[in-house]
Amino acid sequence: MAIKSTIFKANLSVADIDRGYYADHALTIARHPSENDERMMMRLAAFALNAHEVQTLCNGDATLTFGGGLSTPDDPDVVLRDFTGATRLWIEVGQPDETPIARACRQADQVAVYAFHHAAEVWWKGLQNKVARYANLSVWRMPAEESQALATMAERSMQLQATVQEGSLLLADARTHVSVHPVRWK
Repeated sequence: MAIKSTIFKANLSVADIDRGYYADHALTIARHPSENDERMMMRLAAFALNAHEVQTLCNGDATLTFGGGLSTPDDPDVVLRDFTGATRLWIEVGQPDETPIARACRQADQVAVYAFHHAAEVWWKGLQNKVARYANLSVWRMPAEESQALATMAERSMQLQATVQEGSLLLADARTHVSVHPVRWK
C-alpha cells in the first residue's frame, strides 16, 4: 500500500512592499512522503516571492497554485496560469536537470528556479552553460541556512505573514520569523 501525502494548511498574508501587492491566500499543500519540510517550505517561500505576479503579469486575471509536486515530476512546484489556461510562470525548487528546465521554458512565458540545497553551487556550475540560452529563465540561490530555518516553521496548520521588501522575504508566524535573502544567479 502506498503512503499518501500529508496535507498542510496555510493562511498566508503577503505584503509585497516592493510591488504594492497585498493579499491573503488560503493554501492547501500536499507534502509527498519523500518530500521533507525544508523543500515544502521552499515551495511556500517561492509562492510568497511570486504572488505579486498574479497582478504584475496577468492584471489579476490568473491563479497561482501549487503543482502536483514530487508525485507528478512533469508539473511545476508552483504555477501561474491565466484564465485562458496559458502558463505564465513556472516555478521549480531544488536542483532540476536541464531537460525539465528546457521543457518548462518551452511551455511557460517565464520560468524561475529556486535552488536551496548546500550543494546548489556544484549543481549550478554544471548547469549554468547549458541553460544560458533560455531568456525566460531566472535562477535564484536560497541560502541553505535560511531554507533550513524555514523548515522549523512547518506545521500542519500555519498562520503566516510574508513581507517582501528590497528583494528579501521575511516569513513570520506567532512564535518566530525567518529572513530569506535570494541571490540571483541568472
